[in-house]
Amino acid sequence: MPDWSFLDWPFFEDRHRQFAHELDAWAAANLAHLDGSDVDGTCRALVHALGAAGWLAAAVPEGGAEAIDVRTLCLARDILARHAGLADFAFVMQGLGTASIALAGEPALAARVLPQARRGERIAAFALSEPDAGSDVAALTTTATRVPGGWRIDGEKTWISNGGIAAHYVVFARSGEAPGARGLSAFFVEANTPGLRVAARIETIAPHPLAFLRFENCVVPDSHLLGAAGEGFKVAMATLDIFRPSVGAAALGLARRAMDEALARAEARPMFGTVLAELQMTQAKLAEMATDVDASALLVYRAAWTRDVLRRRVTKEAAMAKLFATEAAQRVIDAAVQMFGGLGVTSGVAVEALYREVRALRIYEGASEVQKLIIARQVRTEARG
Repeated sequence: MPDWSFLDWPFFEDRHRQFAHELDAWAAANLAHLDGSDVDGTCRALVHALGAAGWLAAAVPEGGAEAIDVRTLCLARDILARHAGLADFAFVMQGLGTASIALAGEPALAARVLPQARRGERIAAFALSEPDAGSDVAALTTTATRVPGGWRIDGEKTWISNGGIAAHYVVFARSGEAPGARGLSAFFVEANTPGLRVAARIETIAPHPLAFLRFENCVVPDSHLLGAAGEGFKVAMATLDIFRPSVGAAALGLARRAMDEALARAEARPMFGTVLAELQMTQAKLAEMATDVDASALLVYRAAWTRDVLRRRVTKEAAMAKLFATEAAQRVIDAAVQMFGGLGVTSGVAVEALYREVRALRIYEGASEVQKLIIARQVRTEARG
């Protein structure tokens, strides 16, 4: 039985509580028997289903990216991840792959693309990482060169979620206005643009549609530049500032599911004349897991509330939420696997899937080590006044 007591915290309003219960009911009815054998097909079906049911409006709202209610976004990821990691993936990529368009795209482009993404009719992708540049955005080497009427993009992108099934990619490239991060620009690139190809699909321990992209003389019109030339870093950071707290929320959802599975197993598994839950070592571990879950939730929803209500940038708060929640989820899920014993590493068991699913969250959208650097930098800045 899921613990809903966190919804009573003052971070939330009645609309958030209603949203959470309605999405949970929908997820229970629609996600219980996902077939993961065809990952691409499952993701396409999930995007369509989430759009048809109206849930994608939490990630691609009609008012544009600034209208995103981060508490609702985080609740959606928390709940969807608890039910099915692939559903959370399908949901959030629609937002991550469109927010830059909503923030900086020309009105005509936004008017064409965003409603389609919101309805689940267009799959979106965000192409930032490269073979030698992930967390260090300033190290990007993909180039964007001015040509008559537009830009020519050349280079490579990797670890691109929805790669191979997306209808478009938001691509970041070095346009050269200044050194480092100040010389980047953002572009909208349709998947069928000549010169863009999926060079390879990437297989991971938790199957998701990921790809290595290659751009060779890929020309896009001026109208597909997102913001001004040289503002790509600003566009990327504005997008990630909205979505980074939600990575912690996804980790939280995975941890909640692991906690539920571990409790059920501990109460039912016979052990030394009693059940596993009666052993003091098990109780100590359950206490640690429960504390990790609640501490993660407090950090995630503090960051979301701060952005929604105080309307402040949440660089430090989001980094803390992502760092702690993803590391804590790894601990909680590992403990759940341990309680299951040999069954916990058996394919097809929920905690085994969670163990594979959680690992990437400590890496993407800024690895844990990078989050520590961000937090330390912010703390030092605040101390200096």
